[in-house]
Amino acid sequence: MTDLTRPLTAMGAGHRLVAGGKGASLGELCRAELPVPPGFVVTVQAFERAMLTIDPSGEFVREVSRLPAGDVGTIERVTAALRARITAAPLSRDLANAITAGYRALAAPDEPGGAPVAVRSSATTEDITDASFAGLQDTYLWVRGTASVLRHVRRCWASLYNTEAVSYRLRRQVPEEHAAMAVVVQRMVDPRSAGVMFTCSPTTGDRSVVAIEGSWGLGSVLVSGEVTPDSFVVSKVTGEIVRRNVAAKLRLHQLDPAGSGTCAGDVPAELREQPCLTDPEIRALARLAAQVERHYGTAQDIEWALTPDGGVHLLQSRAETVWAARTARPLAVPKASPMQHVFEQLSRPALVDHPAERATES
Repeated sequence: MTDLTRPLTAMGAGHRLVAGGKGASLGELCRAELPVPPGFVVTVQAFERAMLTIDPSGEFVREVSRLPAGDVGTIERVTAALRARITAAPLSRDLANAITAGYRALAAPDEPGGAPVAVRSSATTEDITDASFAGLQDTYLWVRGTASVLRHVRRCWASLYNTEAVSYRLRRQVPEEHAAMAVVVQRMVDPRSAGVMFTCSPTTGDRSVVAIEGSWGLGSVLVSGEVTPDSFVVSKVTGEIVRRNVAAKLRLHQLDPAGSGTCAGDVPAELREQPCLTDPEIRALARLAAQVERHYGTAQDIEWALTPDGGVHLLQSRAETVWAARTARPLAVPKASPMQHVFEQLSRPALVDHPAERATES
């Protein structure tokens, strides 16, 4: 491969400026010999070279950086024009050839039309320490065929300038010149079940448990909010499943019958109130989550998929941010005298104790 494309196995945590946040994370998981679907990265350098052709003076991007953070209408108007330019621009021959070669390498001998892949945005600004940017750029599932892959790479590039992504960067005062996009092209997993897991409790921050959520089919059904997922809590110490809640799961996302792309469907009646994971699968996921956490040395938010043969695949791992941010902040800043602490507390509004919030963990 070239500076335009790199295999995931050549990436790692230190390659954010080459592979973006998602690509660097997946490469790091590969380095740790954890189960990640094979794939490659269309690098940040490829995006930057393309943008030199699309916006050679950089004026369009500078205009984006000057947009008022609260004016969604203006942001949408300006960014829509830039997205249209990016998706319409032809790829250079060397980049198209590099992507084609990487894509063909993912196909099995009995797939002359090409492998089904996920084409996933991997921005340099996503999953950074103080802002996750999760879900603000685009991912496309069950993409098949060289022409479709090339088209969806451009669509991922364009999603760097989605209204939501630009608004978020403006509000967080992330310099626009720091924003760039790599794209991960990854062999598609056809899951029986999929979901997320956290190596600390998302409600209490308890680091002694793994919290798992899942549903039938593709994990995108959870992201869309179309189902209430099954949830399980597993003790890292004993491996015991200490809490479970099996929800009625009515909808799933799956491969479109046409052979590419996804569609929503109904969960078969006999599966709707059945757990999407067996107890051995729950424990296996919890062990894998703990292994990921040990590798990174900090609590993780992990996307997983389970194939019908019981194979587990990791699709993403990022640092857990909610409880990390809370524990990172000191409860009190040192004062010159104890009385200053007293005056500060007296000046704060009283905290209300909500029984409903306590009940969530009961």
